[in-house]
Amino acid sequence: MSSPRFDLPTVDDETASWWDAARANRLLVKRCADCGRAHLYPRPFCPTCWSENVAWEKASGDATLYTWSTVLTNDLPPFRERLPYVAAIVDLDEGPRLESIIVGAAEPDLTIGMRLRVDFEHSGELSRPVFRAFPTSP
Repeated sequence: MSSPRFDLPTVDDETASWWDAARANRLLVKRCADCGRAHLYPRPFCPTCWSENVAWEKASGDATLYTWSTVLTNDLPPFRERLPYVAAIVDLDEGPRLESIIVGAAEPDLTIGMRLRVDFEHSGELSRPVFRAFPTSP
């Protein structure tokens, strides 16, 4: 009997499109056609007005850093091999908050409210959105 995988999501009918889009380097949100609000995590109804008139749309991938924490200890495999990493909550420009990680930036360079852009990490069975500091123009 193999050990459970703590690093893989449970993909079901409601989330399969989101994970498929991540494999294709696209970030999706669901938007309600009745009240106009976008939401994540994926669900078959709007958490604001309870309408079932929701559909996937491509998100811009731009976000603002809401908060973060550097993870120095995690005993579960495979997370211990990734240490240290920066766990973060970001506010997508479309409205929803998303839990992710920050890559390519040192903790001293992070500030609440800094602009971020989505990137994707692909490893075996999983493609996941991660965020990098928003590129600045010269």
